[in-house]
Amino acid sequence: MRIQIINGPNINLLGKREPSIYGSESFEDYLNGLKARYAGITFDYYQSNIEGEIINKIHEAGFSCDGIILNAGAYTHTSIAIQDAIRAVTAPVIEVHISNVHKREEFRHKSMISCACIGVICGFGLDSYRLGVEALIQTNNKH
Repeated sequence: MRIQIINGPNINLLGKREPSIYGSESFEDYLNGLKARYAGITFDYYQSNIEGEIINKIHEAGFSCDGIILNAGAYTHTSIAIQDAIRAVTAPVIEVHISNVHKREEFRHKSMISCACIGVICGFGLDSYRLGVEALIQTNNKH
């Protein structure tokens, strides 16, 4: 099984950025633990602060991997283009967020991409990604 993880803007600052919201662990450190836990899964990781690059990665991976875990960051709330990219590919996409966006500012309560994803996981810290992996494993086992 091959899973593409795509992180959007500012996720490259995990461990440094607002630790009270996002924790103190870098994503790279978390990803190493995820790879060790799921040794039978190949994880490809991509992060960009640029909307078009995220769209290009969805296009590139979305026809060849078994699923995408996407944390589009702030683009979640603004990007119809990312929604269209998700709809255009065949791989199932799970939207994840580290924080519980519904406990935060009002503008974070609306996702422009949820309607194109098979599910949404938010509020479990970095463990939201592991829950996304579990969901993709279950989705894959049903097919």
